[in-house]
Amino acid sequence: MHVFLSEDIWDFDFAAALGEISEQRREQALKFKHELGQRLCVKAYQLLKQGLKEVYGMEENPQFIYNEHGKPSIEGHPEIFFNLSHCKEAAICAISDRTIGVDVESVRAFNDSLVRYTMNDDEVREIETADDRAVAFIRLWTMKEAALKLQGTGISNEMKQVLQQNGLEFETFIDSERRFIYSVCQFYT
Repeated sequence: MHVFLSEDIWDFDFAAALGEISEQRREQALKFKHELGQRLCVKAYQLLKQGLKEVYGMEENPQFIYNEHGKPSIEGHPEIFFNLSHCKEAAICAISDRTIGVDVESVRAFNDSLVRYTMNDDEVREIETADDRAVAFIRLWTMKEAALKLQGTGISNEMKQVLQQNGLEFETFIDSERRFIYSVCQFYT
């Protein structure tokens, strides 16, 4: 597994980057209403390109194909698995030789109703007893979303129980200074 993370969302030539990515990704990026979303979409793709070059020696722009739930894969390369995510502080790309999911989220104001809607009773207790409830919630949220993205289903009605599935392994990182958290999920080997 290889993880590529960038917190430099404003420190690159956006116009030049648009010319260096695939037309498919450029169209997707420009669908975002605000420049931040456009930049994050481009940056995540740049991280994928960087990872593919470093890990597999690939130079060309990857073209995506999507499953029925919208999970992308690289056309012509079924042996390469990746997942992208971004929030207002960072963009991330995880690449592996086996199925992978990743999620990055900003730590934001705590929302009790969202906690009760998405977390099971044990997770609610864990959050309620944490020193920083917002961080505890976002850590669990990123784990859940990474697991769902690993499975290729995205957010679904399984949110409360997704972490109870056997065979999942997680790597989680908390950036307390920049206030974002990411989790990567794969099945045990």
